[in-house]
Amino acid sequence: MDETTAVVTGGTRGVGRAVAAAFADEGAHVVICSRDADAVEATAEECSADAPGTVTGLRADVRDEFDLERLMERADRAGDRDGIGVVVANAGVNHGAPGEMSLDEEPYSRFDDTLRTNVRGVFAAVREAVPYLARDARVLVPSGSIARDAKPGMGAYAVSKAGAEAVVRQAEADLDATAMTLDLGLVNTPLTGNQGGREPADVAPMFVWAATAADPEEHGGGVVGLREWKTATR
Repeated sequence: MDETTAVVTGGTRGVGRAVAAAFADEGAHVVICSRDADAVEATAEECSADAPGTVTGLRADVRDEFDLERLMERADRAGDRDGIGVVVANAGVNHGAPGEMSLDEEPYSRFDDTLRTNVRGVFAAVREAVPYLARDARVLVPSGSIARDAKPGMGAYAVSKAGAEAVVRQAEADLDATAMTLDLGLVNTPLTGNQGGREPADVAPMFVWAATAADPEEHGGGVVGLREWKTATR
């Protein structure tokens, strides 16, 4: 990923932080964001230490398209190569405990914010990146089986993940970039209630593969799971 410019939203913790660090280790110029400016600064410094690439950041809220416009403008100036090569639309929220968020009891305010962050935030990240995308750019969106296989008590979060996957499919249809959904399985993060599963660092290499070696003809617009990743990288 030498000289590739990559944007990672929600890049200060969990999967986003692990992906930012993995990209930097591969030589990329990584631009991260989150709503916490102090966390952005600290993460950028820590992930850049001893890495061939660089990590810089900007305080940005994916619910605000003007924040994302500034983020993409910053990213376009960050690297040596013209254009943004990779967008990881990772920022997300889950307002509740997994398994305890029955849709019929979901407050409207919680439903609205979940979709605004997890669906509209993905859309806005993609839309604001379009003017700066490199010719062979990749758009990567993490998801899980809950988007396609309903389980009780997952409420607005499950709905939002299905919506995010729909954004990926439409981006693949409408843009020159290759867009992919990455189904990570259960990952041990606050977003999933720290229920166990793989650690973020264990799935970060999947993003490196998707950003560099995944076949656009085979995987563009689709859902790429752990099995497909492991099969492709044997």
